[in-house]
Amino acid sequence: MFDYLIFGTFVGLLFHGIHRKVIARIQGRPGPPIWQEILHTLKFSFKQTWIPKTASQTLFVWVVLVAIGIWSAALIVLVTRGSLLLLFGIYLLHKIVEHGMGLSSGSPYGKFGAIRSVMSAASELPLFATVGAIYLFTGSMMLTDILAWQTEHGPLLVFAFPAAVALYVVILSKMHYSPFAIIESKEIVSGNMTEHFGVWRAGLEVAFGLKTYVLLYAFVLLFLGPLPFLLVLALMLLLLLSLSFICAFSPMLSPYDTVTVQSLTMGIVAVYIVIVGVLFA
Repeated sequence: MFDYLIFGTFVGLLFHGIHRKVIARIQGRPGPPIWQEILHTLKFSFKQTWIPKTASQTLFVWVVLVAIGIWSAALIVLVTRGSLLLLFGIYLLHKIVEHGMGLSSGSPYGKFGAIRSVMSAASELPLFATVGAIYLFTGSMMLTDILAWQTEHGPLLVFAFPAAVALYVVILSKMHYSPFAIIESKEIVSGNMTEHFGVWRAGLEVAFGLKTYVLLYAFVLLFLGPLPFLLVLALMLLLLLSLSFICAFSPMLSPYDTVTVQSLTMGIVAVYIVIVGVLFA
């Protein structure tokens, strides 16, 4: 299983580099090389590490370990084709990581990021709609059953397209430079990550690389079904490129607008679930 974690981290960081490169090219800049995020992680691993005097030392360190732990667990759930509820339950723990990361440092910028992480909790609303729609069609929360259903009936992307859009919005909200990425907006420096440096920042980069890999992988499995692994990687890359285009062309939304857009997404999918539920009844 350790090899899956290493591979997922490497691909996730490489995807981050591709994401930055695509955004830069669209905006008329050369951009960094696509392996820059891998180099950043290695660089931070060997830089001087400290904990700010104003920080809660235990929380400051443990939030990094928890971030790595939850996304490692999420990848294991995907690889073993476990419960969808467990996968998304792990995802929801990331909101605690975001909040704790900002509060632990004692920095005003980190605290602003932590406050915004609470406001951006609306990004989780479309997730519940996605889970409901998938269960409505497949009758199961186990990934093995969901994949078996798609083998028999075809991709869920066709049957539950609004749910796919909802999960797409969820993934978009977790991408760097996303219009929904209010916790890392430039007016608050690096937001909740401002004070994490050295090996702590390297650990966060590893966790975020795993996060990106897990979310893209989950989308392909849930809505396109069981496919050869190389094809899955290619589809994950295409999904990433589409997200990069949106991030390149879309300005950062205000906290109020992010909540509004994501709540509307939840509402639309909820109405869709009700309609389909009535038709299937």
